[in-house]
Amino acid sequence: MVSSAEQRPLRVVGAENGAPTLYAGQYQTIRETDSVQEIDAMKLDHAWTVRDSAAGGPTLSGQIPLDVHQLLLQAEQIPDPFYRDNEAAVQWVHERTWIAETEFEVAAEQLAALATLRLEFVDTHATVALNGVDLGTVANSFRRFEFEVSQVLRVGTNRLTLTLHNNAALGAERAARQPFPMPWADMNNDIPHMNLVRKAQCDAGWDWGICLLSTGVYKAPELIIHRDRTLSTVRVFQHHRTARVDLDVVVDTAGPATTEQTVELALGEGVTATVTLAPGQHQGTARLTVREPELWWPAGYGEQPLYRLTAELDGQHWQRAIGLRSLHWDLSPDDAGNRMCLVVNGVEIFAKGANWIPADAFPARHTPERYEQLLTSAVEANMNMIRVWGGGFYEHDGFYDLCERLGLLVWQDLMFACALYPSTPEFLQDVGPEIDWQVSRLQAWGCIALWCGDNEVIGAINWFEESRRQREKYLVNYDRLNRVLEQGVAQADPSRLFWPSSPCNGSMDYGDAWHDDSKGDMHFWDVWHEGHSFSAYTEIKPRFCSEFGYQSFPSLRLVRQFTEAEDRNVTSPVMEAHQKNDGGNARIVEMFTRYFRFPVGFDQFLYLSQVQQAIAMKTAIEYWRSLRPHCMGTLYWQLNDNWPVASWSSLDYEGGWKQLHYHARRFYQPVQLFWLQDKDGAGLQLVAVNDLAEAATLEGAWRRHALDGTLREESLLKETLAPGESRTLARVASTEAAAEFVTASASATMTTSGRQFECENTGYFDLWKALHLPAPEISAATGHSQDGPWVELRCERPAHFVTLEADAPGRWSDNSLTLLPGEPRRLYWQGGTLPVYRINHLQASYQ
Repeated sequence: MVSSAEQRPLRVVGAENGAPTLYAGQYQTIRETDSVQEIDAMKLDHAWTVRDSAAGGPTLSGQIPLDVHQLLLQAEQIPDPFYRDNEAAVQWVHERTWIAETEFEVAAEQLAALATLRLEFVDTHATVALNGVDLGTVANSFRRFEFEVSQVLRVGTNRLTLTLHNNAALGAERAARQPFPMPWADMNNDIPHMNLVRKAQCDAGWDWGICLLSTGVYKAPELIIHRDRTLSTVRVFQHHRTARVDLDVVVDTAGPATTEQTVELALGEGVTATVTLAPGQHQGTARLTVREPELWWPAGYGEQPLYRLTAELDGQHWQRAIGLRSLHWDLSPDDAGNRMCLVVNGVEIFAKGANWIPADAFPARHTPERYEQLLTSAVEANMNMIRVWGGGFYEHDGFYDLCERLGLLVWQDLMFACALYPSTPEFLQDVGPEIDWQVSRLQAWGCIALWCGDNEVIGAINWFEESRRQREKYLVNYDRLNRVLEQGVAQADPSRLFWPSSPCNGSMDYGDAWHDDSKGDMHFWDVWHEGHSFSAYTEIKPRFCSEFGYQSFPSLRLVRQFTEAEDRNVTSPVMEAHQKNDGGNARIVEMFTRYFRFPVGFDQFLYLSQVQQAIAMKTAIEYWRSLRPHCMGTLYWQLNDNWPVASWSSLDYEGGWKQLHYHARRFYQPVQLFWLQDKDGAGLQLVAVNDLAEAATLEGAWRRHALDGTLREESLLKETLAPGESRTLARVASTEAAAEFVTASASATMTTSGRQFECENTGYFDLWKALHLPAPEISAATGHSQDGPWVELRCERPAHFVTLEADAPGRWSDNSLTLLPGEPRRLYWQGGTLPVYRINHLQASYQ
């Protein structure tokens, strides 16, 4: 079966004039390195060697991305840290100094010009030398560094040497210099003081992540031969007017700037302008006007036409495919407090999505193909927003390029998370250029929705004894840093909202955003971390919930890859080594006792944990969506994993869909039916929600069933939902709560566009453990059609959370569903040849 992303072309406006039409399946042709192209630049990406500075160590060969752990693994110098409990056996790697070198040739004529060595994504503390000449030291993996090297180059062979130092030692050294203690994320990090090192904070371990503390170089160093300025960044400020968009394009350059130079700009083939830079001038602006623009929309709200913007300065080329859209956040006061609603092209968007962590614990595996797999799965689950979490890193260009093409809005955290950070002059002088560079680098993409100062750093003031005792001192320290971040964003991108922290109530508000229903974004963790029941999700009314989650175990197929047979028990040492949240496995099992009959067998523990996770998120999101327009966003924690682990993710480490992801595709569908518990506990409400800016007609029925499948009540539905409406359609009571359940199904047709959605949902009057479920007697037939191989399921009696689990990578067209007698369901396999599979369902989990 062809995926929805492959069916839908990602169109570049002007393709009819020669620009290619791009498809998600062809994304590999547009890589991160293509976003900025210098004709006279030499990309130093091949023929690198890496060696341990200690005598007797191996010499490794590789290419960019240069990831020391990956090279050691490929050379069989370390065991696979993902396997069993091997994590401890590789900790020596980050304690060493690694010397990375490459050679390149320079012609005599190139020495007549200026030469700049450009470094990005260097992780993290490194000394840079060219031909034995020390150029300097870098110590921030989030910055771009440039060195003028024309006097160091020589004709013929040149050698670039990067000495990668111990990043843990850098943290300890900086901690000793702090004027007062700076608490670090000791609840997550296995290595202290990572808050003082500007690298991905989760590299030192997190409550879902392995500790590798990676080091390396993840983007090719570039040698740029130029005669004056170098082209740095291009920023775009969109001004939308009736039937036109004015683009103020700001060109940023570096270098001597001793002559007058011209930058040529073009938007497609018909819209051009020039920017003339006078001597001493490094920045210039030109206006490009697009008449009758084709607007870019978030996924689910419309198409994503893209305009290719190019800039050329003296042989240096920059290009980017961007969407044209208006965007602002409505934070206006209302009867409940203040709204938090994103408005795109004049339409209020209900933000539906998840939090993004780095795609892999091995940085070399952050490939365009990996990005495509994960982000396409997000869109296929009806998501329209991704939050790039502040404990990771500012992603490669290819990530944002794909978000632009897929219609995924990006809530972009700045890289600070779950710890306290200094406001010393030294730290601020390092962070300032980081913010300027990263915001300027990413600014042109229309998908960027918001710049957020940090993740949970305001809240962290209350987590540590030192800061609790001296809250005023640490709050002032926080504010000094946060103001530098705000000023940096305002200077580089005044067109977008700066949100101080997540969660927070807004600018200069240091209140309890964790529990405030009236304004701001909320992180709600009372269910997982505090052990509250799922009903707690329905006791709050967030304006925008940007973090909340519930854990599950990975699939059996994935568990088999990192365990031996003897390890396959949820409390075995190996399974606990793949659970990074203290007490996490116990929480999963304890919650079983509240809602389900206890599972029998290891595979059923895994299966039921995913049922439970899906129900948790379904409970929260369906209720919060029903509250619109009071609540206008839900971003659950988390979309993906960076290694095989028990976690809050809906996509496992291989990108496989857990049950939650199949449910997400249903509960995030733009028009959907939800069964919600009545507040008085007397029954269920059937609620219909329409997120779109056009009316929808619903035709279908709801039904009340006995557990054996006997139909006890049926009522037809024929309703029209206004744009953006949430409405209760029916209330259904039961006198035999443990003996009945309800289903609802309807076809929804949009009255303007004609788009159609199939809506379905199942509701329960009682806890699942109270239901005396009969054996469903499921039968399966297989076949093949033009949509691919399929399995057709039938049952004699209703079956709940019916899940096909495959022994191969791929996914099904649907899964974790309710199967009713006389209503067969055909599930298509999207992964090649039909694999060996197992059928799981709720009644079988304890039989």
